[in-house]
Amino acid sequence: MVTKRDYYEVLGVERSAGERAIATSYRKLAIKYHPDSNSGDSEAVEQFKEAAEAYEVLSDPEKRARYDRYGHAGVAGSTGQFNQVEDIFEAFGDIFGTGLFGDLLGGRRGRRQRRGADIRCDVTLDLEEAAENTVKTVTFSRSRPCDPCDGKGTRPGSSLERCRRCGGEGQVAQQMGFVRVQTTCPSCEGSGMMIADPCTDCGGAGRVAGTVTIDIAIPGGIDDGMRVRIPGEGEPGPDGGPPGDCYCFVSVRPHELFQRDGQHLVLRLPISYSQATLGAKVEVPTLSGSTELTIPKGTQAGQVFRLRSKGMPDPRGGGRRGELLVQTYIEVPTKLGRNQRELLQKLAELERTEVTPERKSFVEKLRDYLTGEDPPEKASE
Repeated sequence: MVTKRDYYEVLGVERSAGERAIATSYRKLAIKYHPDSNSGDSEAVEQFKEAAEAYEVLSDPEKRARYDRYGHAGVAGSTGQFNQVEDIFEAFGDIFGTGLFGDLLGGRRGRRQRRGADIRCDVTLDLEEAAENTVKTVTFSRSRPCDPCDGKGTRPGSSLERCRRCGGEGQVAQQMGFVRVQTTCPSCEGSGMMIADPCTDCGGAGRVAGTVTIDIAIPGGIDDGMRVRIPGEGEPGPDGGPPGDCYCFVSVRPHELFQRDGQHLVLRLPISYSQATLGAKVEVPTLSGSTELTIPKGTQAGQVFRLRSKGMPDPRGGGRRGELLVQTYIEVPTKLGRNQRELLQKLAELERTEVTPERKSFVEKLRDYLTGEDPPEKASE
């Protein structure tokens, strides 16, 4: 299993770095490892992708907060997972703007097919489902290519025409003094082509509304708010371009017994006064069934017992699970039987007779406070 490097280490910035420092560092790395400058160097391509993934997380305040708290597990399934270099151009080309950086990283956009938009779907899981690998069926809205025009947007029998504004280049240039600025053509949106005779069924869009039902594999250990990327299940690309991706956002229902803290689960376990005092063996629920827990003599309220590997798995895999943290509290009965009441009264009388050193100190302080008498050590001064 390949271990991912720390995102701050990848970008070469401190954990306290601001947005500008993170963006500046990413620009430098993107230029350094750009595939056009490192032809045939597969290692440079991987570093280019690694930098893009790190920037995607650290430039997003919500993702960065989850990453700072939980590490890579906190953003598992919520990063772009850039498999193609073109995906990075599409996602972050705007950060480089126009001019030199735009020519370097975005210059090819006018010549290549545009990628379809990403879409979202939602799924809700029980905690038990989130604890194991599962497959959920989801239905969501998604456009499909128009049949009459085969997704081209033109009336059958007609064809695209070269954009008159940019001459088919997909970009237009403006001279501002000594600076020449190149931008995407606003008329053809960078495609270089225009629809002169649109399809009557789709109005030139090349696609029509529809729905799709697919099965989504969700990794065990996924947390509320995380997302799973389904490549190629987004909107179809304009002019026959590649489709976007679908991101499935996961919600996990609150559990009636367990609270979640990252990979750990927390269970508040009620025990009786006699169990806390004398010790006992009790059955404790877990996500995989019950297990026996030994309560030692003299257990205090709020004491925590750790059950290893009874928590949530790591969504990145590896078979590691968190712990189940069992926190005890003393359950005080609201109704007592006759025998219980008599026994407790005898215990209360015994406690007043056999006063413990700690209780004796408290009782003496209370008496002195009520009577206004000074403590012996203070009166002798």
